[in-house]
This record gives sequence, structure tokens and C-alpha cells, in this order.
Amino acid sequence: MNKYIGHPFQLSGVLEVTLSKGKGKGMALLIVNNGLGLELIFSPDRALDIAKVSLKGENLSYFSPSGFVAPEFYDNKGAGFLKSFTAGFMTTCGLNAVGTPCTDKGEELPLHGTVSNTPCENYSYSETEEKIVINAQVRDAAIFSHGFLLEREYTVYKTENKVSLKDKITNIGPDKEPLEVLYHCNIGYPLLSEELILDIPAERTDPRNAHAKEGIADCLRMEKPQKGYEEMCYYHTLKYGRVSAYNPKIKKRVTMSFKRSELPFFTEWKMMGERDYVLGLEPGNCLPDGRDVMREKGLLEFIDPGNEKTHHIEFYFTEE
Repeated sequence: MNKYIGHPFQLSGVLEVTLSKGKGKGMALLIVNNGLGLELIFSPDRALDIAKVSLKGENLSYFSPSGFVAPEFYDNKGAGFLKSFTAGFMTTCGLNAVGTPCTDKGEELPLHGTVSNTPCENYSYSETEEKIVINAQVRDAAIFSHGFLLEREYTVYKTENKVSLKDKITNIGPDKEPLEVLYHCNIGYPLLSEELILDIPAERTDPRNAHAKEGIADCLRMEKPQKGYEEMCYYHTLKYGRVSAYNPKIKKRVTMSFKRSELPFFTEWKMMGERDYVLGLEPGNCLPDGRDVMREKGLLEFIDPGNEKTHHIEFYFTEE
């Protein structure tokens, strides 16, 4: 027991709030403070994705013009996903489709799948002297279609500025299904600026298209916001699963670590537009070209009924 404080929340803990206005009206949010200056906002109504991260009062993530958007406003046609794309620090893309809208085996698939616009069926949190643990279940399923259960666990450490994510995805349907997952992690200002130093240990880098190819020599160099900027995407084949973004101007770094055996693909989304100023660092089991393309290339992952896949990511937030 700490004799200097009246309640543990004086130093750290979880504050659960509900938004009362706008398109986010009714959404539950979990504001988590680890007592060392790390604050995260989790969204149980959006698959328990991470809506915002700050370290000692400075923002590290990107928050899109859409703001908080409740699931009932989700448009599942084509690129309608963008209307409710909060981005935040992490948006989960999948589970039956990632990337470009397409038709695959007669199934119309929207941009980046539907799981990030799906509320948790259950969620809970607990706290000890060393950590805060948040658990949730998300059911991504439909009649005459796929059936997935996502069991998600975050551990927010109170002894260091570290967050661990463990996802277990189970095929709860009767058929073998394609499984696509991409963790759309988004860096924003002031961590993101032209001073940012990006460390991606790539042994090979492929541009997504001809436009990206024009800028491949500077794919790791960030720029000032530019009006009319067209996004560029790069597919990095990594030597190992550890990527970081450091800004010497604010002396802060975000590092993500993951197993390449679980998440073998890594996408860099470079968007240097005015207002739309964001760097996406995106490990996944696929590339965001559409499920039909992954199938054609023989890269599509499948999961049998009753089987499960587990993904682990660790995030470190440091001052240097």
C-alpha cells in the first residue's frame, strides 16, 4: 500500500467514459494511464482498437478528420470505410479481407474488412501494482459467410512505457476460410514531422505502384505537409520484426516488435498531405492489395474450422 495517496487512480488506472455528442455519441472509451506518463484511449465499440496514444502530454498517433465514429455510421460499401476511419494509433483491418475493395470468389469485400467497426461482445479490465490488463471478445461473423472470434488482450505495464498485444483468432464457422489481418498503426504529429528518423530493417523494398516507385529513394524520409500529396505505399521484406520511429526534436520514439513467423508482411503507408499527415506502419499476414490479388499470387492464408491463429505485438514508447 502506498501511504502517500488516497486512491490508486491518483497515480494510474482506467477511466471509462461515454461520448455524449456527435457521430461518436454513445461510444464507450477506456482512458488508461500507467503512472509513468503514458496515456492510451481504447475503443471497446471499435474492436478495442487504440484511438490515441500520448507520452508525457505529447501526442504520438494520428487522429483523422472523421474523429470518433460509432459503428452504426459504418458504410460497408467500397471505400466507405474511410468515412469512419478514425485511424488512431491502431486500427485492426480484417478479418476476412484487407486492403483494396474487390470481389473474390463471388463475395464483395469492402476496404479493410469490417472488424474495426464491430463492437466488443465482452470486455473487462483489471489492475495490479505492475500492470493493467484489458480483455475483450469480438465476433466477426455472418450467416452464409465467415465466422471468426477475436479474443484480444492488452497488457499496459506500470514499470515501463510498454504495451503488449495478444490476439487469438478462432474460426468458429463450419468451413475453411481465408484469414487476412493487418495492424494499421498510425504515427502523427508532433512525433511525425520532417525530422522523423524511421528505422525499417528491410532487405528488400517494393513500391505498391508506379507513383510510389518515383519516390522509393526517399521512402524512409519524411517531409513537410504538402497540398495535393498522393499517398505512397511500400512493401518491406524485413530482416527481423522490429521497427521504430524517432523524432529528435521532441526526443520521443515508438518501437513495435512482432514475430515475422506470425506477421510476415510489412507495409509502410506514407501520406504527407496537409491535414492528412500520417505515417502508417503496418505488420500483417497479407498485403493491402485486396484478397483476390493475394489469392492469385498464392499468398492467401486460410484457417480450418475450430483452428486458431495467435499474433503478438509489443509497443515501446520511450524518451531519448
